[in-house]
Amino acid sequence: MNIKYLFIFLGFIFMSNGTFSQNELEMKLFELPDVIFNKIETPKGFDSAYELKIKQPLDHKNPGLGHFYQRVFLTHIGFDQPTVIATEGYNRDRNRIYELTRLLEANQLDVEHRYFGNSSPDSLDYRYLNFEQATADLHHINQIFREIYNGKWVSTGISKGGTTTIFYRYFYPEDVDVSVPYVAPVNYSDEDKRIYEFLDNVGTKECRAAITDIQKRMLSVRDEVMPYARWFVKGKGLDFTYMKLEEAYEYAVLEYSFSFWQWGADCSKIPGKEATAQELLQHLIDVVGFKFYSDEDIQYYGSHYYQSATEMGYYGFETDDFEGMLKYLPTDNNPSAIFVPGKLDVTWDGTLTNKVVEWCQNEADGMIYINGGNDTWSATGVAPSRKVESEWFILEGKDHGQARIKNMNEREKTRLISALENWLEIEIEE
Repeated sequence: MNIKYLFIFLGFIFMSNGTFSQNELEMKLFELPDVIFNKIETPKGFDSAYELKIKQPLDHKNPGLGHFYQRVFLTHIGFDQPTVIATEGYNRDRNRIYELTRLLEANQLDVEHRYFGNSSPDSLDYRYLNFEQATADLHHINQIFREIYNGKWVSTGISKGGTTTIFYRYFYPEDVDVSVPYVAPVNYSDEDKRIYEFLDNVGTKECRAAITDIQKRMLSVRDEVMPYARWFVKGKGLDFTYMKLEEAYEYAVLEYSFSFWQWGADCSKIPGKEATAQELLQHLIDVVGFKFYSDEDIQYYGSHYYQSATEMGYYGFETDDFEGMLKYLPTDNNPSAIFVPGKLDVTWDGTLTNKVVEWCQNEADGMIYINGGNDTWSATGVAPSRKVESEWFILEGKDHGQARIKNMNEREKTRLISALENWLEIEIEE
């Protein structure tokens, strides 16, 4: 029997055994260009799932320079269902279903960002790590999979992934019908000073005073704390050559207020004046941690820092409250929270960010911005505008990890679902 007809014959057998959808999908995947796939465990409520390798050019403007393979997780529920493309900002080492995917009963493509995890070229030439190239990756994936999923498309992402969602829609407004960025900063500079204004006003006056007080105490008793800190990092096997441990300690103390509100720490649990050096260290570890400043984490987040330093923007630390208390960090200007890999000499360019901000305010219809009222990153979120047909949700009292649809009140959920139904022309059953 001809091998082609044998394959078709076997396909009919599979169809008769109730596995038609899965095998029809695999047949379609075989036909797609630049796609390698491997079946993985299927999440509950879905038909099938695959880990994909998508061939991407290093430079979309000059494909002859070489290529790399981008990791993507495909979760399939039906060819006639909407498709959610999740625009990750970092590594993606496992398949994860977004709440929007379940709400819409949609297929999902979860895309690891270029230069992270398994989606890295052999040589990290940072010239090709920028929003134009990263969103071109997403566009390439969109165009490939529209051969399979030609219904409505939605893009979404969280935090840095949410920022990617915004920039993706800016570069390719026709790729998707709706974009839903969660807790997504769009920073005006590599030291966005809106962060400082936020930290000066969030929460109660008493809580803000308690935060500043414990930061000062941590700096004033550093000689008592550091021996315990050295034992801690030794026990965890953390290395500090990019910066000294003493520098890391000061960074962690300055970071404390940012992380406190970003991750919803409890004002009532701030240690009192009777706290020991060990208790102060443990509290600092609980709220900020030391691992974030170790060689391992700085290398892990290296691509993130490069993007932050060149075009994505970030934040710094005001030091006015700690005059005379810092021994290792500069006091003539605000220390930056950016740790560029290899301490490369890079230059911030806000040209693209300024264009995106203007676009968001004047042209970006079909966007749903979700932010937490207590999340530090809400300070640099896209500001509401009456000039566009989009929706903004600032969830009162919610932090970076809580600003989700599941935590909305009924009025907010109704408004969100109404917008989705209107723009996607579907009915949503909760």
